[in-house]
Amino acid sequence: MTHRDNAGSVGSLKFVTFLVALSPVLLLLGARVQLQDNGYDGILIAINPQVPENQNLITNIKEMITEASFYLFNATKRRVFFRNIQILIPATWNANNYSKVKQESYEKADVIVTDWNGVQGDDPYTLQYRGCGKEGRYIHFTPNFLLNDDLIAGYGSRGRVFVHEWAHLRWGVFDEYNNDKPFYINGQNQIKVTRCSSDITGIFVCEKGPCPQENCIISKLFKEGCVFIYNSTQNATASIMFMQSLSSVVEFCNASTHNQEAPNLQNQICSLRSAWDVMADSADFKGSLPWKGSELPPPPTFTVTQAGDKVVCLVLDVSSKMAEVTF
Repeated sequence: MTHRDNAGSVGSLKFVTFLVALSPVLLLLGARVQLQDNGYDGILIAINPQVPENQNLITNIKEMITEASFYLFNATKRRVFFRNIQILIPATWNANNYSKVKQESYEKADVIVTDWNGVQGDDPYTLQYRGCGKEGRYIHFTPNFLLNDDLIAGYGSRGRVFVHEWAHLRWGVFDEYNNDKPFYINGQNQIKVTRCSSDITGIFVCEKGPCPQENCIISKLFKEGCVFIYNSTQNATASIMFMQSLSSVVEFCNASTHNQEAPNLQNQICSLRSAWDVMADSADFKGSLPWKGSELPPPPTFTVTQAGDKVVCLVLDVSSKMAEVTF
């Protein structure tokens, strides 16, 4: 969206114009992410200027996207992958023969890397506010998430996490879990675990260890202190929007695997439709056929650019009429 401030006049001041030389992307929409021949071009990942310099961030971002590209390719039945990625590093980092920025800016990035002091902690998330099937604003990662390998055990590999978030950003699908309501009563008055698909297995754990489900239920309410622990070994292949950390999960839920009863955002916002159903209606899927042949696509290519300093120019009227004006 183009933003323009119109200068006005005050008293005898004929005109005072402030011209700010910023990145052109603030004045123009700039290049959008494009899907061509099954590959995404033009994705911008930007590191916040307040993030301390760490070359491992660049390395881990590249590894994350490379893994994500192949995981996404298989999860979408050979439909899409990541071809070209641009990483924008701050001007505050030391120069290292990086290309200089052209039209890119942190404010317009598809993925941002910055610290977060809110309740999310290091949780990756995607800013979504336009509804089902609509693109989100950006994906957010903290530097700690990208650097701390100890977090992989809980979230799964970074490439899998990126695909989960990309589905939020690009196709407007939503989470299939619900931390606030991990259990629900189904149509047969049975307490079930909020999950997608229902084929994902696990065990109930009471205060003293594993226990049968009935030990966790009191008058159709879930007993405080009980939890459901998912088995590390699964046969279920879906779903990425539920728990991408499970090694068996390599697909999005479709019409045959989607759990319409689960009280999650995907059902609430997308009118009980599966993630795959929503994705199939997107322009990406309607306008592309599966990748030809049996080979895998090439790994992504990366361009690292460095932001430049912003220049502020002050243009004043210095005519004789301005002689008595003091700044």
